[in-house]
Amino acid sequence: MIAEIISVGTEILLGNIVNTNAQYLAKKLAEAGIEVHFQTVVGDNPGRIMDAVRIAYTRGDMVIMTGGLGPTKDDITKEMLAEYFHRKLAYDQKALDMMGETLRRVQKESLLQSLKKQALVPDNSMILYNHHGLAPGMIMEDEGKVCILLPGPPKEMCPMFEEYCMDYLRKKSGHILISVNIKMLDFDHAPVIIVGEAPVADRLGDLLDSSDPTVATYAKDDGCLIRITSAAKTHEEALEKIAPVVEEAKKRLGEEYINYIKEDTGD
Repeated sequence: MIAEIISVGTEILLGNIVNTNAQYLAKKLAEAGIEVHFQTVVGDNPGRIMDAVRIAYTRGDMVIMTGGLGPTKDDITKEMLAEYFHRKLAYDQKALDMMGETLRRVQKESLLQSLKKQALVPDNSMILYNHHGLAPGMIMEDEGKVCILLPGPPKEMCPMFEEYCMDYLRKKSGHILISVNIKMLDFDHAPVIIVGEAPVADRLGDLLDSSDPTVATYAKDDGCLIRITSAAKTHEEALEKIAPVVEEAKKRLGEEYINYIKEDTGD
């Protein structure tokens, strides 16, 4: 499946916060075998949110959205997606009960009416209950289109994604993506003509044209990084396809100029 990450929040557009959610999701989607071709940031505006969703579905079949699930008037992501998929909103009793229990435990207050908005969910949705905050997430499917809505705060979004979404996405993709990084020595320990991106790319030559595994170079402040990536049904199968490419790259680059070779774990 081809996915697009849409981050909702005027505060992101204004530069008030760093969009770490998109970085986290991009890595996790790759790990689950889902290709991400676009990332979009849109403000808290109903028309622009709807436009972003419509455009996303013209170039992919999955949208993962973060933000706009809170209790305030400008939290409208869920409402826009319910409108897009022609779903009615109704209170989810379990979400209400969890929200009330969280507030009683943390603040010793009752559930305010304004907060109950977060427990409204589109019908025929998979509800992602929030064990680290208040607003639940949800997954909607319709005629081959998938939409995953997640809360904006990373401390809520990340554990929710791990709990509910990874297994769901792996079943959708049928394969995983595995990468191995080759890091060249820094410029203080090797000539620029060896570790710079352009000379490294020249040495790799036709390896950069490979489609599976793919080979790409990245310019870093301290030398060049080469990433070799393969898609397969299992971790072991992917590494088997990557191994001969790594060996050939080592020959062409010169092992004496390589700092390390290791699997990319996303750290």
